[in-house]
Amino acid sequence: MINKLQTYLNSHTEAAPLAVFRVFFGLLMLVSILRFWSYGWIEKFYIAPEFHFTFYGFSWVRPLGEWTYLLFAICALSTIMITLGWKYRLAMITFFLSFTYIELMDKTTYLNHYYFISILSFLLIFLPAGHYFSLDTLSRKHKNNNPTATSNVIGFVPRWTIDSIKLLLGIVYVYAGLAKLNSDWLLNAMPLKIWLPSKFDIPLIGNLLGQEWVQYAFSWIGAGYDLFIPFLLLWKPTRTFAFGAVVIFHILTRVLFPIGMFPYIMIVSALIFFDARLHKRVVYAFAKAVKYPKELLESSRIWKPVSVKKYKVSLWVVGVFFGIQLLLPWRYLLYPGELFWTEEGYRFSWRVMLMEKSGYAQFKIKDGVTGKRFYVNNADFLTPLQEKQMSFQPDFILEYAHYLRDHFAAQGHQNVEVYVESYVALNGRLSTTFIDPDVNLAEINESFSHKNWIKPFNDEIKGL
Repeated sequence: MINKLQTYLNSHTEAAPLAVFRVFFGLLMLVSILRFWSYGWIEKFYIAPEFHFTFYGFSWVRPLGEWTYLLFAICALSTIMITLGWKYRLAMITFFLSFTYIELMDKTTYLNHYYFISILSFLLIFLPAGHYFSLDTLSRKHKNNNPTATSNVIGFVPRWTIDSIKLLLGIVYVYAGLAKLNSDWLLNAMPLKIWLPSKFDIPLIGNLLGQEWVQYAFSWIGAGYDLFIPFLLLWKPTRTFAFGAVVIFHILTRVLFPIGMFPYIMIVSALIFFDARLHKRVVYAFAKAVKYPKELLESSRIWKPVSVKKYKVSLWVVGVFFGIQLLLPWRYLLYPGELFWTEEGYRFSWRVMLMEKSGYAQFKIKDGVTGKRFYVNNADFLTPLQEKQMSFQPDFILEYAHYLRDHFAAQGHQNVEVYVESYVALNGRLSTTFIDPDVNLAEINESFSHKNWIKPFNDEIKGL
């Protein structure tokens, strides 16, 4: 077993798939950032709001005022460097840090695909994606003045570097599929039964989306797709069919739901499963367009494998990284209660579009000594999006309660206590009490422990 692992870690393959992945990743990230900027979302989400919801342990990550535009500019510049393969490692580190900082500034905007980009960019730091078809390679060629020797070095990469991207995509898909194996999704077609009828105006298929059998078909096909698509992409006889399914699935998802660039990211990422011949054709097309030296694209037939020791640190980091990715989605098992209700362990676990949750939260400020009280107008402190997200997520509610405590204490109010009247509806169920209205949230500290002030769920969702 150890010998087989050692042999695998020392094996090499052509570098073209990694280079193509790098180029498309950089281009898509650049488009994503420019799109975000052009829509005015930097101002709307990060500069204009008075208050920002933070991730536990990262309360120090805050928007930088007008300097937030500079942060986005740095992130965009790094995507250009990644695309060109110029100072690749520095560019990828810069992108990972700047993009992740952006996503940590306010968890109101949390999306699974933002998390995916963060962890993928971290992984790419440790992969030699800039060793082929890059300005770094061109620079080394000019320094060495020996194109043949350079191509010997750049023509191949360790096989595990490409396989690690496949593994990460497989984790995302399979865990998303496992999460759909629950009674709400499979037996009740929830929440698609709520969402799809509202898309009646979509050409060709709009009239069908209101039919129950279509909603169940979408639910079951969606679960099957997530569970099996990585394996169909891995197996050569089904690879082309599987890629077609990827394109259809994600284009349809983009038509039905406003989820930005994620469908295109997943379509392009799926190309990594194809062998090097396809990627070399893509590389040669790009190279011809930009007049990249052809001799730097030719892989030598004689190759002396680089010892695995060269990648020892990277292997250890990548190994720990995948250990975390495999275990983190299961942390919800450490908490009692219904996951969809409490959301303890819900984020970062590839539970994609499984809930339709709406809430109402009215906060009451009370003087603990005199008993005087008044109610808060949430619109005085929160944007509509922030208020919507806060209304049904317990960690949002607690953080906001602490903000209100500090705000009114700073105004001179004494013995400030904060209570909330909260009601939540989940996947078509009737709205019920969500937070214990008799608990003073001002004295509850945030932690990873179970939030016992969440009222019990009065129904059952069977499955994972």
